[in-house]
Amino acid sequence: MEFLVGLLRGAFGVFVLLVVCYLLSADRRAIKWRIIGVGIGMQVVLAIAILRIPIVKKAFDFVASFFVVVLDFTEAGANFVLGKWPAVVQVSDGASGDVVTVGYIFAFKVLPTIVFFSALSSVLYYLGILQLIIKGFAWVMTRTMNLTGAESLAAAANVFIGQTEAPLVVKPYLEDMSKSEILCLMTGGMATIAGGVFAAYVGFLGGTDPEAKQLFATHLLTASIISAPAAIVAAKMLFPETREVDMEHQKLDIPRQDVGSNLLDAISRGTTDGLRLAINVGAMLLVFTAFIAMLNYILINGLGSWTGLNEYVIQQTDGRFAGFNMEYVLGVVFAPVAWTLGVPTSDILLVGQLLGLKTTLNEFFAYAALEGLKDQMSYKSLLISTYALCGFANFASIGIQIGGIGAIAPGQRKTLTEFGIKALIGGTVACFLTAAIAGVLF
Repeated sequence: MEFLVGLLRGAFGVFVLLVVCYLLSADRRAIKWRIIGVGIGMQVVLAIAILRIPIVKKAFDFVASFFVVVLDFTEAGANFVLGKWPAVVQVSDGASGDVVTVGYIFAFKVLPTIVFFSALSSVLYYLGILQLIIKGFAWVMTRTMNLTGAESLAAAANVFIGQTEAPLVVKPYLEDMSKSEILCLMTGGMATIAGGVFAAYVGFLGGTDPEAKQLFATHLLTASIISAPAAIVAAKMLFPETREVDMEHQKLDIPRQDVGSNLLDAISRGTTDGLRLAINVGAMLLVFTAFIAMLNYILINGLGSWTGLNEYVIQQTDGRFAGFNMEYVLGVVFAPVAWTLGVPTSDILLVGQLLGLKTTLNEFFAYAALEGLKDQMSYKSLLISTYALCGFANFASIGIQIGGIGAIAPGQRKTLTEFGIKALIGGTVACFLTAAIAGVLF
């Protein structure tokens, strides 16, 4: 009975999300429902295969364990360079008996992971391994969903590399891409995460527990993969393709990028790019956390204190919220969305605030909040949150995409600016579709 209720909630969530895309579609008559059906079907099949079929699950667990091992490699490098820093009591490291803070984990375990994984990705690209994997995923999407080669390559690349790097895979085709293809590219970038931050999230959410790191690695990898067809579904509903796709447009040629003159050069370039990303992530998180703290201070000591809302919120939420603050406001606004995704009613405010933080700020900030809230929510709510937050769909990404893609395809800048909000909506819907489907299986 419980499974049936979960199935109905998940199906209802998928239906609501598709209705949103349908209502916002630029041309409802042009929507190709075969693509939508195949895309949703591909999500369901992939999710069941990865999470429920033992042999496939073991294969993905093996791949996920690679990222866990990568974290250990990173820790060795971080310890050598940064040393064993003393820390204040917050989180106990069961392996060594040391006591470390969440800030310590973030600064000396998460950020170095971004740098190392960026360098590793650069090496894999230099050796041609990453291109083969991307090409394999693109071939499947081209044949099953009748997409053009360029948008298939971009969608597949977004699973493994970032929203600013993926367009480079289809750089020669960008200027000639249709509006529908551009939106598909942008939505794919919003709906998935880059490899570097993927490994960082594993270390962040898993902390010092090897089993937890393995668990989150599997789920984050699953989320990123099954969000790729979801992004195509959302994009093709919001702005359907009107031109016919011929064999010429289905070529899967990946141009060779300048990733270095030799292996050492590739490592050097990847390290530099990773360092920029790590510094940016750390700085953004610092600033956003400070702004949230400032807004909370104003709300709690102002409106919340004058109107008695602080006491009301604390009483109604059994102390889960400190008062009338930003987290509570976002929780109330996004609580219906959380319920639609299949989150247990008791946790919809907690998960709602995470969805709000992810959309208005970024997913890194939301995952940081999730790390502190995961002991207060059910296991199902934790996993649904993990899937729903796994994407770059936030307002800052609009500027990143316009600047990044516009720099290599100036002729598409007007289309990029027109589609900023649509891509954000499409990427958000894709992440939520993934969360709703995954929620049914738990």
